[in-house]
Amino acid sequence: MGAKVFLVEDEQSIITLVEYNLKKEGFKFLVSSNGEEALHEIKEQEPDLVLLDWMLPDLSGINICRSLKKDKKFQDLPIIMLTAKGQEEDKVAALNAGADDYITKPFGHAELVARINALLRRSKPRVAEDKAVYEDLVIDRIQRKVFRNEAQIDLGPTEYRMLDFFIKNPKRVYSRDQLLINVWPDNINVENRTVDVHIRRLRKAINLDGTKELIRTVRSAGYSLD
Repeated sequence: MGAKVFLVEDEQSIITLVEYNLKKEGFKFLVSSNGEEALHEIKEQEPDLVLLDWMLPDLSGINICRSLKKDKKFQDLPIIMLTAKGQEEDKVAALNAGADDYITKPFGHAELVARINALLRRSKPRVAEDKAVYEDLVIDRIQRKVFRNEAQIDLGPTEYRMLDFFIKNPKRVYSRDQLLINVWPDNINVENRTVDVHIRRLRKAINLDGTKELIRTVRSAGYSLD
C-alpha cells in the first residue's frame, strides 16, 4: 500500500507522530531506534526512502548515511536527514555524507510529506505513480485497492476508474460529458444519467462514518473531488 518509508529515530514522540501521519497518507511504515539495528534492517527490508535522525545513541545518522551510500546496492536510496541541527555547516555535512534532503526539527506534517513525495518522484517515479493520495483517501494502483483512514473500500470497476480519474486532478470540476469520455472511453452510447448513478455509488462507498463528503456536486457544471 504505497511506498515503504523507514524511519530511524530514538524519540518516541516523533516516532508516534511520523507513523500516524505517514500511514494516514498511505505509506508503509518501518522504524528502528537503534543505529546498528537500523543499518541491518534497511538492508534487509530495502525501503523506498529513509528518514534518518542525526543524533542516535550508538551509530550516528551521518555514519549510517555514509555506510549506505558506499554500498552499491543502496547508492540511490533516497535519504532525508532529520535533525535539530540547523546551522548551514550541519546541512552541508549531511549533504556531503550523501543525504538527499534535510529537515530541521521541529517540522510540520505537510512539509515532511511534500518532501517525501518530491524525492520519490525524482528518484523512484514508478513508486510515486503506483499510489495516489488525497487527504485520507488512498488508491493503490498495483493492487487496485482503495483505502480511507486505512480501511479498505470495495468499489466496482466503474467507480474505481471514476475515482482514479478524479484523484489525478482534485478540485477540478468535470462535466458529465467529460466523465463519459474519460471513464467510459469505449462505450459512446452510455447516457448522461448513468454518470449520476455511479457518482451515487461512489459517494456511498467512500463516505465512511465520521468522514467528510469528498465528491462535490457543482450545479449545472458537474462533479469534483473536493
